[in-house]
Amino acid sequence: MHPVLWRRVGDVVYRRERLELDDGDFLDLDWSKVGGNKVVVVSHGLEGCSDAIYVKGMVRAFNRAGWDAVAWCFRGCSGEPNRLQRSYHSGATDDLWRVAEHAAHSGYNRVGLVGFSLGGNVTLKLLGERGADVPPWLAGGVGISVPCDLRASAETMARQVNAIYMRRFLISLRAKLRAKQGRFPAAMDDTGFEQIRTFRQFDDRYTAPLHGFRDAEDYWARCSARFVLERVCCPALLLNAEDDPFLAPECFPRELASAHPLFHLEIPPHGGHVGFVGGGRCSDEYFSERRAVEFLLHSN
Repeated sequence: MHPVLWRRVGDVVYRRERLELDDGDFLDLDWSKVGGNKVVVVSHGLEGCSDAIYVKGMVRAFNRAGWDAVAWCFRGCSGEPNRLQRSYHSGATDDLWRVAEHAAHSGYNRVGLVGFSLGGNVTLKLLGERGADVPPWLAGGVGISVPCDLRASAETMARQVNAIYMRRFLISLRAKLRAKQGRFPAAMDDTGFEQIRTFRQFDDRYTAPLHGFRDAEDYWARCSARFVLERVCCPALLLNAEDDPFLAPECFPRELASAHPLFHLEIPPHGGHVGFVGGGRCSDEYFSERRAVEFLLHSN
């Protein structure tokens, strides 16, 4: 919790752009430009946004390295409810790809992807889905603190030791439901929500039916990045700390990484979940920020 409680990143200034989508919805993109010819697309975690401290820290690190950055907000995460019944989820790669293409067509010759937690799963899943169909402008991607096996991570989050974090997520998710109840009363009905204690219960009741999955098991199976990583055909890095309390052993695909020429797994002993305090090029940077910058710079 160190990045949330004590860290401050005050020298990132955003310019917001609203990206209209073909389905009638929108995404809010926050740009931080330094005049670079390369840009990094930064994806936040569950119930995060572009203002999250860990996002701003990554944006600042890339800005210092001469890259422009765009931190985008998943549907409904920019401070305004999205227009459609659908929301965001761990496998919603269509929205990330739309942002990446928009960035590539905005005057940049290289686009890198960095995602945290849920956003990291979306990032790595996208690279696996694209496979060999990778445009020349895509530099590669980095996933940090990624629950790349959703089922295993959901079971880990259901343990009593993570109850305080689980409750925090559920409170935020319920607020999102209530903000859209007026337009979608049946789908967003939160009667009895207080009985929900786990992601399995939440995903069975909301995530799966809202996004075309049979149930939580179907959603997890079809949206876990772990199951498509072998198809990655551009440089990709998974950075998961050994002491991350949110991740199950299945989220550390060692055998795959050892045999794959482009997919890399690094497991620092410490870092928690989206922590990685210290170890950057500057005293106010984190190891994860330095590592992401280095990895994408060397992928060019």
